[in-house]
Amino acid sequence: MTWEQIFPLLGQGVIDTLVVTLVSTLIAYLIGAPIGVILYGTAKGSLFPNKPVNAVLGVIVNVLRSIPFIILLVLTQPVAKAIVGTKLGNQAFIVYLVIAAAPFVARMIESSLREVDGGVIEAAQAMGSSNMQIILKVLIPEAKPSLLVGSAIAVTTILGYTPMTYLVSGGGLGQLAIQYGLYRSQEEIMYLSSLLLIVLVQIMQETISAVAKRTDKRIRN
Repeated sequence: MTWEQIFPLLGQGVIDTLVVTLVSTLIAYLIGAPIGVILYGTAKGSLFPNKPVNAVLGVIVNVLRSIPFIILLVLTQPVAKAIVGTKLGNQAFIVYLVIAAAPFVARMIESSLREVDGGVIEAAQAMGSSNMQIILKVLIPEAKPSLLVGSAIAVTTILGYTPMTYLVSGGGLGQLAIQYGLYRSQEEIMYLSSLLLIVLVQIMQETISAVAKRTDKRIRN
């Protein structure tokens, strides 16, 4: 294979990898963030304690987090089929990633909210703020640096799963590395795909970490 053929493949691989990663992360946060807030709010001594709800949600999240991704991918194929009409391809793989990542996101959101100083919350309650106002105007702003750091971990973790798209006939850099590098012994594609994956991880990690530092009021320049 010539370089004129390799570069378009790598370019499309980067696009496919970014689309799968970013769409999966966005949907995982849309699902996982509310769950994380509920887990925090329903805990004992929190904003709206509810032991049964907290226990049920906690079990569901823990079970999904404990299943290895490759096994979860197999178990949830009927879910992907019902949602996107197929068990194969990048669209189906996004479903698998969301199912795997949403519980992880929920726990990170819960953990970040727990880091907020209880005195700030008590002050807001003393001023008559509702639970929703406390969540939106106190908890989330105060936890923003931790939430951003968590998002960096989430997006890079999801990106690390993307090479498994080859299992469901999807595309991306990981698929190129395995299909051409491993099965066809074209090592230059394997190395370049792996290098591009590393570069993408570093760019996302450093960008989000830099934003987190700029928004952290505890850091003084």
